[in-house]
Amino acid sequence: MPNAPVFSLPRLDRLGDRLVADVASGAIAGVDLLVGDTDGDIWRRTVGFQDSVAGIALEPDALWRIYSMTKVVVSVAALVLAEHGALRLDQPVADFIPAFGRLGVLDPEGSVAPPQTAPTVQDLLRHTAGIAYGYLGDGPTRRAYEADGLLAEDLDNEAFAARIARLPLEHEPGTVWHYSHATDVLGRVLEVAGGADLQGVLDATLLTPLGLADTRFRIPTAWASRVAEPLPQAPGQRPAFHDPTEPRRSQRGNGGLVSSTADYARFLRMLLAGGALDGVRILAPASVRLMTSDHLGTAIAKGAYYPPGPGYGFGLGVAVRLAAGEAPVPGSVGDWFWSGVGGTYFWVDPAAGFFALLMMQTSSAAQRQHYRTLARAMVYAALDVA
Repeated sequence: MPNAPVFSLPRLDRLGDRLVADVASGAIAGVDLLVGDTDGDIWRRTVGFQDSVAGIALEPDALWRIYSMTKVVVSVAALVLAEHGALRLDQPVADFIPAFGRLGVLDPEGSVAPPQTAPTVQDLLRHTAGIAYGYLGDGPTRRAYEADGLLAEDLDNEAFAARIARLPLEHEPGTVWHYSHATDVLGRVLEVAGGADLQGVLDATLLTPLGLADTRFRIPTAWASRVAEPLPQAPGQRPAFHDPTEPRRSQRGNGGLVSSTADYARFLRMLLAGGALDGVRILAPASVRLMTSDHLGTAIAKGAYYPPGPGYGFGLGVAVRLAAGEAPVPGSVGDWFWSGVGGTYFWVDPAAGFFALLMMQTSSAAQRQHYRTLARAMVYAALDVA
């Protein structure tokens, strides 16, 4: 393990002051930003409103819709099941979902043919299964997803995966990184391998052992007041973020969880510590290293939409930094990150020995990018400064 990171707290406070000013100007509703290491929290600033319309101040125990940061939790659960022998990363998805043995790949001429190779669990983890994302792109696969209507329905994971299997693949499995519904399908694989619904599998593999009681697909109605809300887009008009108290069948592995800052920080701390925390081991160090190593290499192409960005490869559920340069943000070779479309973001820097977690709710892509870049720049500006 590296030496404990040394931060200038006054320099971190500059970042906190910037966030306070942005709340005061009405740019953002509220934000919770935490910098921590394996021993605990180094610095935290919780500012603004939990509900700006109601005038409710942001509390440290607020619940956040973490959207795609759900993928990282599900990916860790998959590795736990792999350690238990319930699945293998090279195992065909069809072993768990038989309909995936009858897939078709859409070619440029619009015809469909069987894939040359079967997608595996590893392909699901690294978004190379050939599956598309119903929200992205404008090609024939996207149109097929829209015509099917599966995104408009409240489906459990068994039904959702079956519907995905009957839609055409965008690419041959194992050839292209394409952001996709792969983690939704992975959620169904975990249900079959783990013998429970996805919430039950997550509880058994890591949430309950780590004491992460706030991380749920659905929360009790008594917790509704804890949910952080984005600024209205216009007076009386909130962005269409889902209500986590609503009863629904869906437990989507790609983005359905809510969590608290404390819960997700504890999850990241466990991974930074090599897979164990407070005497509880979730993963072996070898599994953490496997997860946070690049799995694309030079043989797998990157799709037109590649959110890891320049200088980053992709591991098992997370983007992994490959070069000191290239990326437009500071960091270390080997740092890894992911984010959520609702504004949440984290990165873990094993070489420097810390992680950072940004929790906010916004529907603006420009705002998400701004605060992720701002947080990176100002946190590293406070590291190793006398």
